[in-house]
Amino acid sequence: MSIAIECVDLSHSFPMAGERFQVLNNINLSIKQGEMVAIMGPSGSGKSTLMNLIGCLMTPEQGEVRILNRSTQGMKKEGLAVLRRDHIGFVFQQFNLLARTSAIDNVKMPLMYADELITDPTLRARQCLESVGLGDRLMNLPSQLSGGQQQRVAIARALIHQPNIILADEPTGALDSRTSQDIMSLFKKLNQQGKTIVLITHEDEVAANADRIITVRDGEILSQNYHAQAHIMESKL
Repeated sequence: MSIAIECVDLSHSFPMAGERFQVLNNINLSIKQGEMVAIMGPSGSGKSTLMNLIGCLMTPEQGEVRILNRSTQGMKKEGLAVLRRDHIGFVFQQFNLLARTSAIDNVKMPLMYADELITDPTLRARQCLESVGLGDRLMNLPSQLSGGQQQRVAIARALIHQPNIILADEPTGALDSRTSQDIMSLFKKLNQQGKTIVLITHEDEVAANADRIITVRDGEILSQNYHAQAHIMESKL
């Protein structure tokens, strides 16, 4: 099975009070294509920084990130932006939808900044919304949607460029437990369709849906635990 994401000797720090605060320390990590992984850790553990580096939103101070065997080392902002656009979809806790814009126009928004010419962007946006169960809510504003429905719009938006990888940062953090289960069922469906899913979460119930749980603490990988089913899959590879 091919590697979707690889981190090699990854370290990163931020300036703080005139010094450097080490956020990540020598992270080595591989995530296979089609794998669903949860990254867990307490506040300040470095998990969000790790996601930002994996998502090409930042460049590491030391080490290397490879996305689909393509190294980001030495890439300029423009190159990183193209890599994000073509291969990575993002889902966030607070949905980040435009309040006065319909669901279909929120989903279509990333296409406005793309070099790719889409023959019918409205059709693609509608198909993305239909794939997350919102084919009957195309013209609704965010205020006319429940929290779970807003997150589904955000997921549809993440799918608009047909990415290989979806990075979800606390995707159920603003939802009740029942709605959280619905959203996780949607992520599992996308994973079954071949998407590589990386969940950043502090919730055990969310992480339990993943093939592998990676625990980060003090900027280092503390443990990596596979579920029984994932162990069986690994033994067949």
